[in-house]
Amino acid sequence: MPRTFNPEDTASVKRSKVGVWDLYEDVGTKATKIPMLANLETLWESVDCLPYVWRMIRDISNIQGCMTYLFVYAVLEIGLSLLPALGVWYSGQLLQVVETAVEKRTVDKEFLIRIAIGRILTIFSIRLFTYVQEKVQIPLNLRIKRYYALRTFWAMARLDMPTFEDDVVQQQLQQSVSHSTRTSIAWDVVSTFLKIGSSAMRLFAQVAVLANVLGEQRDGSLLLLLTFAHLFVEWLSNYHGMLQRSGVWAATTENQHYITSEGLKRVVSSNLYRKEIVAMGLREHLWHQFKKRAERLGDKVTDFWEEYFNKRRQAALFFQFLQDPLGELPRIIFCLRAVQYPAAIPMSLTSLQLITSTVQGFSSSLFELVQKTSRIAEKLQAVRKLYDVSAVPNKVEDGHLPFPENQNNLLTGFEIEFRKVSFGYPGNEALALDNVSFKLEEGQLCVIVGDNGSGKSTILKLIARLYDPLEGQILINGMDIRTLRLSDLRKATSVLFQDYSLFPLTIGENIGYGDPAHAYDIDRIREAAKLGGCEEFIDKLPDSFDSYLERPVNDIYSNLPSWHISGKRAGRGLAEGKNALSGGQMQRVALARTFMRSLVAPEPAVGLLLFDEPSAALDPTAEHELFERLRELRGNKTMIFSTHRFGKLTRHADMILFIHNGVIQESGTHETLLRKENGEYARIWNLQAQAYL
Repeated sequence: MPRTFNPEDTASVKRSKVGVWDLYEDVGTKATKIPMLANLETLWESVDCLPYVWRMIRDISNIQGCMTYLFVYAVLEIGLSLLPALGVWYSGQLLQVVETAVEKRTVDKEFLIRIAIGRILTIFSIRLFTYVQEKVQIPLNLRIKRYYALRTFWAMARLDMPTFEDDVVQQQLQQSVSHSTRTSIAWDVVSTFLKIGSSAMRLFAQVAVLANVLGEQRDGSLLLLLTFAHLFVEWLSNYHGMLQRSGVWAATTENQHYITSEGLKRVVSSNLYRKEIVAMGLREHLWHQFKKRAERLGDKVTDFWEEYFNKRRQAALFFQFLQDPLGELPRIIFCLRAVQYPAAIPMSLTSLQLITSTVQGFSSSLFELVQKTSRIAEKLQAVRKLYDVSAVPNKVEDGHLPFPENQNNLLTGFEIEFRKVSFGYPGNEALALDNVSFKLEEGQLCVIVGDNGSGKSTILKLIARLYDPLEGQILINGMDIRTLRLSDLRKATSVLFQDYSLFPLTIGENIGYGDPAHAYDIDRIREAAKLGGCEEFIDKLPDSFDSYLERPVNDIYSNLPSWHISGKRAGRGLAEGKNALSGGQMQRVALARTFMRSLVAPEPAVGLLLFDEPSAALDPTAEHELFERLRELRGNKTMIFSTHRFGKLTRHADMILFIHNGVIQESGTHETLLRKENGEYARIWNLQAQAYL
């Protein structure tokens, strides 16, 4: 049965103070305190991840050239694990030469030369193998990284709104992406398993060769034992630190002085708050507040990690105190043996030198082996998450019916009907729409009016099927919207949301993506920009339609003599300096993207136009031009337009829906709603009209 972590459970959770932080640590069972047993439970729970590892190996084997590179890499890894042992063997042979020279006063020069050459070739081979392995790793890593980058990109791109917004799914997405830009989760797992195997092979081979070489030496076994005792204590010290950093723990702070001081630091260091700091004259006040918090904190440690690791180092002091004396024991034994057997001094000295020089490499290899072995379960889970994220089901299920059945039906627009539709956003108990019903005929112009937050945008999102209603039914041309193919529905719909976003790509791509089939047709892009009213200011930009709205890659530079590279400011983006776009200009680009699909295409591709507050950031002249352009160019397409401002477009609407707090209170044409006695639409219309009298 899985254990739970409850900070209030004093029997299983230990609470301690780390500076201004409260640290809660799972005490765990006694078995988890025994080296190498701490990870067995987690490893056993990860056995069900092995099918994913096998799947990963199959996928890698299908990547062109990867198996060849991987085979070469593995052979080199095996070679690098055995060559150090060969070096130890050659060192042992040199020891025999010294022993023969001491006892018989003769040296086999030919044998000595062969051993010396072999030792040199071993060192050279290690360097060569390492160099070749690094060269092989580059294309191998890049191909695996590219394959899984494509896989992860699609796993993210295919998700619908409610699924993507789910906190659990967001966590899955974050865990499926490598935090290193140089490698991927798949290659990290493969290389980890290869390193574990090679480290174990290297250690066993070196120990076996060293024991064989020194087995017949008078002091060999003793010196070997003492040296490895020092190594074992060093390993215990490192493992103790690893054990302390592993396990379940949590840290929190309730120190208001620290929390406030961190908030103040964010305020003064971020460009986000600079306007308020300057305009409100806050600099002295912020400085005095930060100074007061710093004085209240005094000498209390606020850096959690610094104090945390300091405490862990103190906990390992016992092992650290043992390390140095044990490290000197072989030398002490050598001195005692030298007094007892003066004639054996050269042999003992040579044995000591061989052991100490060889064991120095054991320490890092052994610690690496333990460290990587302790993370096997983590790596297995990472592989599982890598594949699970591709199988996350969308909450908005796809339909099966083609839409429309006849492409010419797009010319006359859509019929749209809401039947007692209720909807609330995930995580919000309040309903955004409550029992909403209305019907639009083909080719009608509908204007939805109401206050901010009344539910106007929600209606458009449900028609675009970003979400499904909690209750009720939405019909498109008499068919339940849930039964229609999502790809067909979205191809036949053009939408601009109030909270639109522009991509960190070029302006041309931002507009072109409105019609993916013609995303790079510059003539259509220019026509859409002209309709959106943004062609003129785009042409004035340095790179015109190739200008970036937000450059996704910054320049990398160091100690430049000037701030310009090839005539461009280092690290520049379009949002800097005189090239910044205003809110109205950004909205015109978004409009152009919408027109790219709905008004530029010569063939009937779209039958429904959805505009959510498209004139919110436009000046009155631009707003008037937009409304006139929409009326002239929409043809017979069905258009739904949401706004909180009652203007010219409402006079020409076939249907006006007045919505308040998620409920449609009034519906009809402009004239009928104005004539309605005590009508809310008429009251607000007259209030807005009085401002112009």
